[in-house]
Amino acid sequence: MASSSPLKIGILNIMHDKVDTKKRFDYVLTRAQMPVELKYFYPKDHYQDRPVPPEVSAMAAPLELEEVAKLDAFIVTGAPIEKIAFSEVTYMAELHELFAFLEAKQICQLYVCFGAMAAANYFYGIEKHLLAQKLFGIYPQVIVNDSPLLAGLTPGFLAPHARYAELSLAQIKQTPELRLLATTAKDELFAMESRDGLQAYLFSHLEYEGDALLKEYQRELAAYPDQAQTLARPQNYFAQPASMQGPLFKWQEAQQAFFANWLQLVARHVRVSVTNK
Repeated sequence: MASSSPLKIGILNIMHDKVDTKKRFDYVLTRAQMPVELKYFYPKDHYQDRPVPPEVSAMAAPLELEEVAKLDAFIVTGAPIEKIAFSEVTYMAELHELFAFLEAKQICQLYVCFGAMAAANYFYGIEKHLLAQKLFGIYPQVIVNDSPLLAGLTPGFLAPHARYAELSLAQIKQTPELRLLATTAKDELFAMESRDGLQAYLFSHLEYEGDALLKEYQRELAAYPDQAQTLARPQNYFAQPASMQGPLFKWQEAQQAFFANWLQLVARHVRVSVTNK
């Protein structure tokens, strides 16, 4: 890849709010002062019994491995299905085919939230369990191991979390192929990486914009109005917590650093791959 050539990055968008998700990744990946070309995909098996919605087909292509082979890196987003067993996800077999292909082709990978859970389970057998209550809000992070992915981030950097499930920390620590990078003060996962540098696992929704946690809470409130008193509210997020007013974008610095660092790693991998050919 010539220095002026854009990095070709594929994104499997499996989030519920696909339009907003595309805007978020467009923003975080194009502001890093590195030329990129983004191509969005959707899992075909997700729509095997129904038409693909026009808003999905307008922004994304069906997942075809021949197209993935042309890319320098690939991202699998989160999805609000972490309560569901992996075996019950309708497109899990398609995800497994993608994971195996990315590994075989030595394409750089970034897995986010549920995508990270599914990939870590596939590659390393790391088990998922439900949390007693949703991890939801903005929390300071503890750096466990230094990594180029965390360059520019200082201990206590802030990051948003929004999930009902977690991977086994004990299993991760016992997996020699993985390096834990950062957690919350209560050992909830922020990020880890494979020791060969090809796989990055981000459990925080660091791609979220400032009002995304509020949107997520409002979506859940609309879906489960009878649970209004028990639904988790985003913590450490509002300027006026009692009234849930004034959401604050506290993780902007971490967002910018992490995605810029990941793109640098992708570019380095591409340069080495070209040199070795």
